[in-house]
Amino acid sequence: MKKRAIITALCSLSLAAIGMFGLSNAAGASSVNDYIASKNISHANITSSIWGGFPKNAYRKGTGKPEGVVVHETANPNSTIYNEIAYMKKNYNNAFVHTFVDASRIINIANTNYLAWGAGYPANARFVQFEQVEVHSKSAFAHEVANAAYYTAYTLNKYGLKPNDAAYDGKGTVWSHGGVSKYLGGTNHTDPAGYYASAGRKYFGSKYTFAQFYQLVKTAYNNLSADGAAHGSLTASSAKKAYDKVSYAKADSQASLGDDYKSYRLYNHVKNSRSGVKKYSWESVAAEKGKKVYIDNIGTKSNGHDWYRITFSTDNGAKKYWVYEKALDLIH
Repeated sequence: MKKRAIITALCSLSLAAIGMFGLSNAAGASSVNDYIASKNISHANITSSIWGGFPKNAYRKGTGKPEGVVVHETANPNSTIYNEIAYMKKNYNNAFVHTFVDASRIINIANTNYLAWGAGYPANARFVQFEQVEVHSKSAFAHEVANAAYYTAYTLNKYGLKPNDAAYDGKGTVWSHGGVSKYLGGTNHTDPAGYYASAGRKYFGSKYTFAQFYQLVKTAYNNLSADGAAHGSLTASSAKKAYDKVSYAKADSQASLGDDYKSYRLYNHVKNSRSGVKKYSWESVAAEKGKKVYIDNIGTKSNGHDWYRITFSTDNGAKKYWVYEKALDLIH
């Protein structure tokens, strides 16, 4: 794990085909993003591996929750994600972050409801923070930034925040460590700029920039917002779009509520499939992680994403709900 400046204060089923990530925009066309699109690269599932040894300190007063995400990279070309996690657990008094990302894994090790200290004061009291482990191939780098973009978008969505690149005025929700150094102080690091630029040149022929990475974040966030996440309410203008097309198939199977079920909602119909769709809280069904559900119908949207009609008992007349695929652990 990289050495850090003295800290002056305390911090499975894919959602969307990230083939939509190939964008040309104000940030400039990106060969990395285009490669992700051409290969239809998606993201890894988030693995929860919370370690109880990390301290639990609240975010700054007045918010009580994170205000954005800081993107780091480890600056260690010879380490692995598991080595980094082991090192951090032994040295958390110096620094720690919430999550680590590489080409095939997103491992959350510290509860994001409490601050971490990886970027100095005042950033620690404001932001969720994650590290990217350096990888060493074209495909691995593309997969890693796709994972990093998804995790950034997921975290924003989880806490009801919207993407806003802080690089321009220091007031956004998506931060590089370099942006923290420039606008907030308390640290002097510039990552992940150097790693992005070097890997982009080495594997794709031109440097990769944080502005281009931010375009992936926006697309991942839009996918989350449009396809079932709890905090992803649509804007008034987007709500006027045509309803999603859904094909249905009968089923007779079981599943259980997954680790991340609370990020989604229960509905009386597949979300955005028709007018009059209502949502229900998990509290209304006494939900808990691992609770068994029974599936009698599967709705597949034209984008390939599945929704399941479930009941919480086999009793005749049991109320039926529709739920997005990532809320469930399917039993095969």
